[in-house]
Amino acid sequence: MGEFGDVFQTPKPTRLLQRCFQIGANSDSTILDFFAGSGTTGHAVINLNREDGGRRTFILVEMAHYFDTVLLPRIKKVAFTPEWKDGKPKRMATMEEAERSPRIVKVIRLESYEDALNNLSFDDESGQKALELFGDDYLLSYMLKWETRHSETLLNIEHLQSPFSYTLHLHCNGETRERAVDLPETFTYLLGLDVQTRRVYDHQGRRYLVYRGTLRDGRVAVIIWRDIAGWGTEDYESDAAFVADHNLTAGAAEIYVNGDSRIPGAHSLDRPFKARMFSSMEG
Repeated sequence: MGEFGDVFQTPKPTRLLQRCFQIGANSDSTILDFFAGSGTTGHAVINLNREDGGRRTFILVEMAHYFDTVLLPRIKKVAFTPEWKDGKPKRMATMEEAERSPRIVKVIRLESYEDALNNLSFDDESGQKALELFGDDYLLSYMLKWETRHSETLLNIEHLQSPFSYTLHLHCNGETRERAVDLPETFTYLLGLDVQTRRVYDHQGRRYLVYRGTLRDGRVAVIIWRDIAGWGTEDYESDAAFVADHNLTAGAAEIYVNGDSRIPGAHSLDRPFKARMFSSMEG
């Protein structure tokens, strides 16, 4: 059955793809594979970078269950060390190979239509009755904007006070599970931020997540996330002092924070976040 079981009995040769990338791409190109299959494209890019010191990146797109059972485990293994046998490292990466290996692999999952419906909630009983009476067409044309406006799938901005515990109910393998959603990463993509740094801080036992980067017009932007549930005046004053003491907003033309703040020049990201997510639906 081989490394990929009976799903991929004839995976593409890694060496063949490496040669293709040498011919058709530069040493700093981004390689995109819309039908990633078992992940051979990513494997080939990692191998090639290790051989010639290139800075190529890759984007793999898949929708089947083997993304989690075959593709992702393969990329994790190859990123860790070059050679494997029977599910175990055959040898560890040399210092040079380790230096040329991926530092991080991002996994982005898109919310499906079914997941969106599973996470809709109604402001009152009339919403549920209307759905039963008029069906999905009414739901999509009217209720998404009004009766279900506080649903988690439509970004309930009231819950952005606790951004690190935002969850959705996702259907997978015949069952529905509650799963955490990475709101900071989502907003970064919507903003079009070219991230330069992503740092975590601790202030009085509170977690801060701070992004710094450039917007598409070249201006520097800083995004500050923290859990502000239950905060009072003293908390916001302490928050502003912490940001100032650590120069978190130095040189930034745009400063975004979740919720309220007393940080000079900062804007709440709550409503811009939702507006960017649903501008076409609410426009």
